[in-house]
Amino acid sequence: MEGKEGRSGTASSSSVIADWSLVFWTLCAVILPVLITLWCSFQRSRRQVLIRDIFRKSKHDWHYTDLFGQPSYCCVCAQHILQGAFCNCCGLRVSERCLRKADQLFLCKEIMMRSNGGAHSSMPHHWIRGNVPLCSCCMICKQQCGTQPKLCDYRCVWCQQTVHDECMMDCLKTEECTFGEFRDLIIPPYYLSTINQMRKDKRTSYEKVVPYCRKHWMPVIILTNTRSGNNMGETLLGEFKILLNPVQVFDLSKITPAKALQLCTLLPCNAVRVLVCGGDGTVGWVLDAIDEMKIKGQERYIPQVAILPLGTGNDLSNTLGWGAGYAGEVPVEQILRNVMEADGIKLDRWKVQVTNKGYYNLRKPKVFTMNNYFSIGPDALMALNFHAHREKTPSLFSSRIINKAVYFFYGTKDCLVQECKDLNKKVELELDGERIELPNLEGIIVLNIGYWGGGCRLWEGMGDEPYPLARHDDGLLEVVGVHGSFHCAQIQVKLANPVRLGQAHTVRLILKSSKMPMQVDGEPWAQGPCTVTITHKTHALMLYYSGEQTDDDASSMSEQDHVREQTDEDL
Repeated sequence: MEGKEGRSGTASSSSVIADWSLVFWTLCAVILPVLITLWCSFQRSRRQVLIRDIFRKSKHDWHYTDLFGQPSYCCVCAQHILQGAFCNCCGLRVSERCLRKADQLFLCKEIMMRSNGGAHSSMPHHWIRGNVPLCSCCMICKQQCGTQPKLCDYRCVWCQQTVHDECMMDCLKTEECTFGEFRDLIIPPYYLSTINQMRKDKRTSYEKVVPYCRKHWMPVIILTNTRSGNNMGETLLGEFKILLNPVQVFDLSKITPAKALQLCTLLPCNAVRVLVCGGDGTVGWVLDAIDEMKIKGQERYIPQVAILPLGTGNDLSNTLGWGAGYAGEVPVEQILRNVMEADGIKLDRWKVQVTNKGYYNLRKPKVFTMNNYFSIGPDALMALNFHAHREKTPSLFSSRIINKAVYFFYGTKDCLVQECKDLNKKVELELDGERIELPNLEGIIVLNIGYWGGGCRLWEGMGDEPYPLARHDDGLLEVVGVHGSFHCAQIQVKLANPVRLGQAHTVRLILKSSKMPMQVDGEPWAQGPCTVTITHKTHALMLYYSGEQTDDDASSMSEQDHVREQTDEDL
């Protein structure tokens, strides 16, 4: 009996031990991964803090990536790396552990040469070893560089020329850099050092410094809106900094156009070109800053403006030959070539004044500047709904395709609801002081440029009817009417013509009753009874690129040629 009790006690105690053992290992299985995750997270955050501290103190424009887009080797230890840091200005690539050492060993692009007491008119190559561009050729033997799976060959950060390790000679290290293909667009560091010395000496005759540069020098300033459209701005900033002087590349999320354009005052008169990377709204922002330069008395420094379309509609860009949208399909080098080849033209800019009705209205009239078009009706309603939706959930609107899909949704909805019907009973229209009898309409659109609604040539319609030629520099506005959203869709696919109401130098529209959606260049709002007056404000100097022509553009080539000829005569 006692033996049975002893055996049962031993069995129960062993079962308890087994239970506790199971509990222990279960807790280990649960807690240990959590502890490891927390430790890794702590180490990662600590590493990121250290990296950010190095980035902040460094003279390089470092950016961290989890995966390089092409085979890369650390410029310090020469090991193959999948992730690490790269400099947006000089193109250095290093592993994380070599980051601090790379800061000490390698100089970044100098935006301004160190002054040695004298004026400079040249500078030597700045060579960086390894990670040369694919398909680049040696400047000595003309054979392909970067073909070996290791850190090899050299690249000049200014002229972008490459040379093999075995072809590198001492004379090349001191040879004068020509700045390569884009020498006429780059602001040389020695030019800025000379200007800086002149400012210290209180001399402002910067034109005398031009011979230090080149005869056909047309320096370009890059203004990029990293928040536009398809979020390609960050990538473009780095690619432009590699090819140009970083001092001439600006991020408009960090600096305003007005401040960035003050660089024009340090450059030759009537020679600067500006490339705006963004949507039509960004272009309007830059043109407003240029108007401020005119007010300050800086007319002789006014630049000519080219466009790289990153927005959703991009109608102004399309009108000026720069395309309906950019998604990385054209190399940055080709974009700079297009800017050099582009022709100067003028663009009308218009003042839109909205005066609210009412005897006791003490508010000042709303004043807008119009580059593209003004509208009241269904397209303004679509823009208003889109704008309200984007304000609520901005993260959803990071793609041009999604943006257009949302526009399509609201356009389809308006076809069924028809919120803007009987517009002709609610408004009066005057063109150059003459009252226009309106047919049954839902919308009125006042055009300054050829394109509207993301690529539609609204004034031309199907092109099967005679119509007066429309230009964007003749001081005339084209006024059309539409019967609704479905009519707009028919016009966009060339199945219908708009209701052409006329052309005028001054447009006056009176909203007699109710509240209606309005927009100026894609900026919508809901407006009560008011008087809208559109008058000519000024001209903007733009760049027209004729390299790529669509079928629609081919029909109006003679018109564009006439515009350029007229501009050349004026200039």
